[in-house]
Amino acid sequence: MSEKSIGQEIFDKLSYKKKNIFEEATPEKVKAIFDYNVGYAAFLDAAKTEREATAYAIKMAEAKGYTEYKLGEELKVGDKKYLNQHGKSLILFKVGENDLESDGIRILAAHIDSPRLDLKQVPMYEEAGMGFLKTHYYGGVKKYQWTAIPLALHGVMVTADGSVVEVNIGEDDSDPVFYINDLLPHLGQKQGAEPLSSAISGESLNILIGGLPYDDKDVSDKIKLTALSILNEKYGVTEEDFLSAELSLVPAFKARDIGFDRALIAAYGHDDRVCSYPAVTALLDNGDTKHTVMVVLADKEEIGSVGVTGMQSDILVDVMKEISRSLGKNEVVVRSKSKCLSADVTACYDPNFADVYERRNSAMISCGTTMSKYTGARGKSSTNDASAEFVGFIRKLFRDNGVIWQTAELGKVDAGGGGTVAMYIANHNIETVDLGVPVISMHAPYEVVSKADVYSTYEAFCAFVK
Repeated sequence: MSEKSIGQEIFDKLSYKKKNIFEEATPEKVKAIFDYNVGYAAFLDAAKTEREATAYAIKMAEAKGYTEYKLGEELKVGDKKYLNQHGKSLILFKVGENDLESDGIRILAAHIDSPRLDLKQVPMYEEAGMGFLKTHYYGGVKKYQWTAIPLALHGVMVTADGSVVEVNIGEDDSDPVFYINDLLPHLGQKQGAEPLSSAISGESLNILIGGLPYDDKDVSDKIKLTALSILNEKYGVTEEDFLSAELSLVPAFKARDIGFDRALIAAYGHDDRVCSYPAVTALLDNGDTKHTVMVVLADKEEIGSVGVTGMQSDILVDVMKEISRSLGKNEVVVRSKSKCLSADVTACYDPNFADVYERRNSAMISCGTTMSKYTGARGKSSTNDASAEFVGFIRKLFRDNGVIWQTAELGKVDAGGGGTVAMYIANHNIETVDLGVPVISMHAPYEVVSKADVYSTYEAFCAFVK
């Protein structure tokens, strides 16, 4: 083997090149990567909505000694608490021994909502021998991707007496699934000439729910009555209870390994549960940290982080105030000393669609968790642009802890863009930068990530909190 030239040695020392984790990893490290993703896959299958993700994370936290917190309670060093925000978002925190006014709070903020199809409030009807439910899509979806795939119904219905009824149909192998009709290619010439964005309209995303008429010749909507009768028998609900319901259609797919080597994992909802799970496990696995650490699992990111469960609400600051007050600290100072990783996904470079990526500044598969100094669209609009000093702080932290990571933008400058919760957190004078897993086919009903990138994100979060 020939020795490197002086110039090559200098080039290797001074230049930057992304590292493929699998190429760098020992067999033991590869095993750790694969083992960790078993737990992640189980989380994906059990937590397809923000309500289910909240409940799952609470069970994980309670198993590690966390107890429920109510606003106004006194807190002390060593407390391990969770705040359940209306069943759809969650704040986990551990009060550390480091001085809050000098160390601040280490925050990991992810979101647990994903693009889906929500039911309208008056959804049920029948036509041409079929029963349907009307939907309103949630978040950024390519509507054509949601036709002709198996769908499951998840959510809650609140009855007239205030009882909350949980609904989950389509996940068990013995369950029926639901479906959105598409047009056969033999009659699809006009549809095929339409742009992808308009070939399927939002109002045509109607859920096929049945075709069996109720056995009563005097009933006009026989198929609708059959469906209502089944729902009433199983859940005790009526059609009026749809008025006070939150029901969503999500893909009925299970998380599955991809490829001969199983290095990739496909599932619904990687965005952003692929960052939520590492955030929770990083906190729970580092109970001896001296920092005060907080994990925020937020709702409504896909539609602008709005409402009482979204990141634009005051709940994050409220909890920080309560922690500061209990320990006799100035919450303004505490916020100014706090640091946050906005844990959200980014686009993974895809050679099949290379024209929308700028390769040098794209996230590459299996090259580690990805920092986005800024997100936004085109001229960095609607983004948090992290400071060089904070990026340098995180860079040193990762180097000191052996974390393989990379940086990226979300495609070419003029190609589009996207946002995260980072800017809402930074607005509270909290230093924040985006960090998360690169995703193939983001926002599709079935997305793909590398197991190595999931584990790298877990390692990065552990380095941040411990």
